[in-house]
Amino acid sequence: MFILMTFFFGMISLVFVRNYFLLSLLSLEFLMISLFYFCYYYFSFYVFDFYFLVIYLVMGVCDGVLGLSLIVYLVRKSSFDYLMSLTLC
Repeated sequence: MFILMTFFFGMISLVFVRNYFLLSLLSLEFLMISLFYFCYYYFSFYVFDFYFLVIYLVMGVCDGVLGLSLIVYLVRKSSFDYLMSLTLC
């Protein structure tokens, strides 16, 4: 129940802060953490191996690094972080 609430709060926060790039990335990371807890609970309940969780965390870190590199590029190019004017080309 708590895991579903955190997931829906993450979705709601993603909808409300969709104009700002950094806050959107923070909301996505919050969603990744809530899904990680859900997978951990599922795997511990059914006594599976936890190798998938390590791969999931690596992909989550890669997602965060890619988002932060896009923020750095956007700030160096135009010196603000609004998503409305996101033209990276």
